Amino acid sequence: MQEFHKGMEAGEVGSAHRHRRRTSDPRLFRPAWKAGQPNMLALLVPMLLAATAAGGAIPTPPRPVTVPASVSSAVNPDARPIPIDDLSYSRRLDSVAWSADGKRIFFVTNLTGRMNIWRMEANGSFPVQLTQSDDVQTGLVAAPDGRTLYYAQDRDGNEMHDLYAVPVDGGTPVDLTNTPDERENNAIVSSDGRMLAFSTKPKTAAQEDLAVIDLASRAVRPLTHEADPQQRWTAVAWVDGNRALIANRGNAGETDTDIWRIDVATGRATRLLGRAGIIYQAGDATPDGRLIALVSNEGTGQLHAGLLDTATGRIRWLARTSWEQNGVSLSPDGATMLVQTSEDGRVALSLVDTATLAVRPLDLPSGVNNPAAARPFSPDGHSLLLSHSSGNAPVELIRTNVAGGHAVPLARFAMASLDPHVLPPSRVVTYRSFDGTLVSAILTLPFNLKRDGSNPAVLIAHGGPTSQAIDEFSPTATALASRGYVVIQPNPRGSSGYGKAFQIANFQDLGGADLKDEIAAKEFLVATGYVDPNRVGITGGSYGGFMTLMAIGRTPGEFAAAVQRFGVINWRTMWEHSDPLLQAYVSSLLGTPAKNGTVYEATSPLTYIGRATAPLLSLQGENDIRVPREQAKEVTDALKAKGNIAEVVYYPAEGHGFQKRENIADSLRRTVEWFDRYLKRGQ
Repeated sequence: MQEFHKGMEAGEVGSAHRHRRRTSDPRLFRPAWKAGQPNMLALLVPMLLAATAAGGAIPTPPRPVTVPASVSSAVNPDARPIPIDDLSYSRRLDSVAWSADGKRIFFVTNLTGRMNIWRMEANGSFPVQLTQSDDVQTGLVAAPDGRTLYYAQDRDGNEMHDLYAVPVDGGTPVDLTNTPDERENNAIVSSDGRMLAFSTKPKTAAQEDLAVIDLASRAVRPLTHEADPQQRWTAVAWVDGNRALIANRGNAGETDTDIWRIDVATGRATRLLGRAGIIYQAGDATPDGRLIALVSNEGTGQLHAGLLDTATGRIRWLARTSWEQNGVSLSPDGATMLVQTSEDGRVALSLVDTATLAVRPLDLPSGVNNPAAARPFSPDGHSLLLSHSSGNAPVELIRTNVAGGHAVPLARFAMASLDPHVLPPSRVVTYRSFDGTLVSAILTLPFNLKRDGSNPAVLIAHGGPTSQAIDEFSPTATALASRGYVVIQPNPRGSSGYGKAFQIANFQDLGGADLKDEIAAKEFLVATGYVDPNRVGITGGSYGGFMTLMAIGRTPGEFAAAVQRFGVINWRTMWEHSDPLLQAYVSSLLGTPAKNGTVYEATSPLTYIGRATAPLLSLQGENDIRVPREQAKEVTDALKAKGNIAEVVYYPAEGHGFQKRENIADSLRRTVEWFDRYLKRGQ
């Protein structure tokens, strides 16, 4: 149901492909504060946001609160700092696809330092490279005739993707769409191999429509003509002999999604399931269109999986849990549904008999287990392609039998030095925030620490805000924890995975109560007895960068050093100058500047940056269309003008997140060195 959200920890290596709800990160900028000028709004904002605390605890799934004293650093004589280069050279895994005959697997990894396409035998073999480019390939789709692989690619991170084709046995890629000012992605191929259906968005538009391309003539024909800038269409499956598509239509705020059937010949769209304010989202459909795997938050506010019979309109729900559940995919014969359950930062997979709804959990190690491909079932339905990662285990591609048996690793992407035995372990902890709300976080504790309140710590704020820190491998957390830093990655209000009420609890209050949830994470660390409250830093990318800037401005005494990556500085100028799609997303969080101008000022870091004292390092892509480089420059200039320590580094030909290995390594090295300089003084 969900797709990779680049703002979460963009630039991290070793991350697994994960299905996340479709969303858009922010971008913006013009200064709301100048050095030396009084800022009266900063004095008024606390009164504007004080009502947040008065509403009481936000409901979330029940779970026990972690006693800080129960957190304990293990003894490990083999523990050592993990080399930055080893973390950078451990490969990433992105898009994965089966070949049409199930004998080969295609996947995107940065084996050469660039995110390109590779091919391997389905039973395991050394991979063969198919594409070579400085740009990232994604969204792999194998043609039914077995000769061609389709994918999407942008230029220098500009997010204006074209659709491409490359022969599976090697050759020159062909740009099928060649539209520099229009984005095409999320493609799916018809079973006869004649057409691709895909999402399309002109550069100047907010809404996303559906179109099809005839692969013989390369003629593109629109299917939908969306008038509402808040709406996005995504194709899910070809059905009824390729005469129709099952598709989702959802709003920018991710609070309202419907399931539709579209006649390919006429474009006539029929809504199969929908209700205002409710998420109904299709994950897959049987070839005849009779059965749809879906997810909804109907009735509970939490996502849960079910099966829709389109002939009768009947929905059969799986037994509901407190945690987010997603009907991901159906086997080719429609007899089995793959279900993903995200329980407090860890992800498990189960197989469901579509006739009886009997559930069989897959025997997989604890951590984050995801379908590795958009279509994870093999063409014969006997196998599944999955990925696994945990706090001390970098991502690996695995294959398991649907009938049962242990998962078989196909490809490990880590350097040899990244042995789980020497990597700092992680755990999920839960604490109460300022208003009693339960907040969970991923805690990575170094080995061999003394419980004497002297150790440094770093808080990693995730992106989104509609995203989630999960218990997967994080090179940043590993680099820091292996060097003696206690690392915590909170899921403050606004995060996904904990129900609708929690997810929307920071709307029109960005950097308000959710920042207080982050501060409560610091308080939890100090309460463990390990952490010096004066040696805590903060970092994050995208919304995590925004949170870093808000933290050092609104709470200047809390963090002793900060590193922000491509963070939002001023919501008003972002809304005014951003891509229309991102503008719609910001409007879903804050309203419009015309109606909610005070909220825009109250939630912008530049309102408070004059109070900041922590040394700040900013890391920024030169070609970021979401958060342009001018924002990092503006905040750096403003801080330097008032005598603060502030530096900025720009990475050429990088967008919203760093993709090139040398830039990933450089940004991680600079982050560690910055915290060493300002958090380990005197040690």
